[in-house]
Amino acid sequence: MDVSSTSPSGDQNNGIYIGLDLGTSGCRAVAIDAQQQVIAETAHPFPIPAERQPSLQQDPWQWWDCIKEVVLLLEDYIDTTQVRAIAVDGTSSTLLLTDRNCQPLDSALMYHDARSISEAAQIAQVAPANSGAHGATSSLAKLLNLQHQHHQQPIYHAMHQSDWITSLLSGQCGISDENNCLKLGYDVVNRCWPDWFDQLPINRQLLPRVVQPGTPIGTIQANIAIELGLPQSTQIISGTTDGVAAFLATGATEIGDAVTSLGSTLVIKVLSDTPIYAPEFGVYSHRLGNRWLVGGASNCGGSTLLKYFNRQQLDQMTKDLKPDLPTGLNYYPLPANGERFPISDPDKKPELSPRPEDDTIFFQAILEGIAAVEAQGYALLNTLGAPMLNSIRTLGGGANNLAWKQIRSGYLKTSFQETRHLQAAYGTALLALKQNQH
Repeated sequence: MDVSSTSPSGDQNNGIYIGLDLGTSGCRAVAIDAQQQVIAETAHPFPIPAERQPSLQQDPWQWWDCIKEVVLLLEDYIDTTQVRAIAVDGTSSTLLLTDRNCQPLDSALMYHDARSISEAAQIAQVAPANSGAHGATSSLAKLLNLQHQHHQQPIYHAMHQSDWITSLLSGQCGISDENNCLKLGYDVVNRCWPDWFDQLPINRQLLPRVVQPGTPIGTIQANIAIELGLPQSTQIISGTTDGVAAFLATGATEIGDAVTSLGSTLVIKVLSDTPIYAPEFGVYSHRLGNRWLVGGASNCGGSTLLKYFNRQQLDQMTKDLKPDLPTGLNYYPLPANGERFPISDPDKKPELSPRPEDDTIFFQAILEGIAAVEAQGYALLNTLGAPMLNSIRTLGGGANNLAWKQIRSGYLKTSFQETRHLQAAYGTALLALKQNQH
């Protein structure tokens, strides 16, 4: 079902800036004015890719149809003649190959497609430990896999999800951004493709030209402008990953500002003036201009809760939580064996006993356990060189649980700030606006 909403605020006469966000099951558009106020939001679904583990792929044209739909839906709420710029974010490490004209050769391999096991083993033999290209789900592992699959076809470009949509809008192929290219093996510190690529069967001609997020790519193609009802002067701006876009959307802008995502997993990020790479702890850094987004992801989170309770039960029990009366159960609430961060241990077992007879107490103990892991994660980042926390903003399904927030405050001892916007598309719209303010 199509979804749309509008905000009464916003001065459209000073220009409109659109952020487009591609997720696993749909896409979203957010239009803002020059004062960063939301004018309109639209969303539209596409079919969720069938899960045939470890293979997960999707038809890229479904993304394009969805993008066109959300932009056309905006026409009911904005003056399209005032659109100045568009930027796109997409799921990190979703990759496809195209021909000379940016036409896909096949389905895209989704971000969590894990079929490229042998390719990941090749990479592990030559890549430094701090490279983002490790693992069977990395963009680089997928590239090696796809090269082999299509070795008899003429291949011209390896493109991430947002790269490809940006190319259709701009007509410019073979351009990507530093955030998307992290898992393709790009050296974000020295801003170059690394020499160790020479030890792998990589066709370097497929690699994109890498720019900073928020870099002008060109103006919209004339035929696309007509199809979408947009000015032919509309600038197309390089985007980012969905995770970085979500961070930008929160309003976190100062060194020491942090964002916790309370979704199916627990993801924490803090803005730093220096990069930190500690693969032994699952710590990595995205580049944001001359600053860095340092973080890690724990397997603890909502997936553990949903293993024991449905959403209706969680909503009901939330009313009876007693954050001022800790359970003292000290859980490490993994959904299954294995942890990435702040403890890197593929064999780590869940610690969820003893289980009290009262389900609400059990629920609260799991929340306390996740909060303890969050605090441990931020403490580890600080030990590794990340700045002291100024504040924390929260994203994800647990963001609106006030009892959980109170539990977390007892562990984190840090001020909580209101999240400016919950949608990644808003962060991408800010990229489009920022460039046009220069």
